[in-house]
Amino acid sequence: MRGTLELAVERTPARPGPGPVPDAVLRALDLTVRRRIEGLLAGEARSSSLGVGTELAQVRPYEPGDDVRQIDWNVTARTGQPHVRVHVAERALASWLLLDTSPSMAFGTADRRKADVAEGVALAVGHLASRRGNRIGLVSFGDGSPRVVPPRQGRAGLLGVLLELRRAGASTARGATSLGDIFSFAARLARQRALVFCVSDFRGPRDWRRSLLELSARHDVVAIEIRDRREQELPDVGELWLVDPETGRQLRVDTGRRALRERFATAAAAERDELAGTLRSLGVDHLVLSTAGDWVRSLATFLRGRKTVRR
Repeated sequence: MRGTLELAVERTPARPGPGPVPDAVLRALDLTVRRRIEGLLAGEARSSSLGVGTELAQVRPYEPGDDVRQIDWNVTARTGQPHVRVHVAERALASWLLLDTSPSMAFGTADRRKADVAEGVALAVGHLASRRGNRIGLVSFGDGSPRVVPPRQGRAGLLGVLLELRRAGASTARGATSLGDIFSFAARLARQRALVFCVSDFRGPRDWRRSLLELSARHDVVAIEIRDRREQELPDVGELWLVDPETGRQLRVDTGRRALRERFATAAAAERDELAGTLRSLGVDHLVLSTAGDWVRSLATFLRGRKTVRR
């Protein structure tokens, strides 16, 4: 690949997209994501694409030297000839992207929307995590029932991510997003040890501590939080109606009052500090990306800073 990586969809001022992902930055991300993936692979995994694993690849006739513990007795009984089960090797690691497409992700007052940054993260990670025989799957959530793109290798894996990104956008459905349900859902999907990226603004009810603890106990989880500066501070523009995009709740405020702006900023910072503390207590990596500035370099710097994964 040359130049930059970009999702091929029509861009408008309302949906500017994540911007280009420079090839040089992708190469840096490639190295760091590969290190994380290799750190998750089982120590006794074979180098070939078939070997010790949990996912069935094929059933074939028994050959001298095969492990007799892998004999498929049902097929053997039907055919009258010994057959063995061959599995996908552990080296074919499945990574998962949990992508928030709830209405709050459509918000953005800087260079782009939160949904645009999330799209860029999914695009970059999907491109990298589907290479070298590894697989990438995606779960988009926030508009009712979650949509699942099963893990696939190579171009098929990346294509599945791209098609879902083109479809998803940001939802207009009402109702607070339950991250707790999504983490539990992901834990049921990811049966073998995986690298899980959750890309969200982490707004909504804090119903997810226990389910995230269970998910992170089995998998290496990275929480990528997307923020917009206006969620952390109010501008001095007089009276405003503030609307929660997920519940529709409205609140009228006078932003001309300095004391109100200071209380809002203090409360917003405390709420985000609490979120960071919860993720840290669960052993989950946490990165904050903004709708302003160069998000892709922040992602590369973050991943380079942790070259090993938690065992």
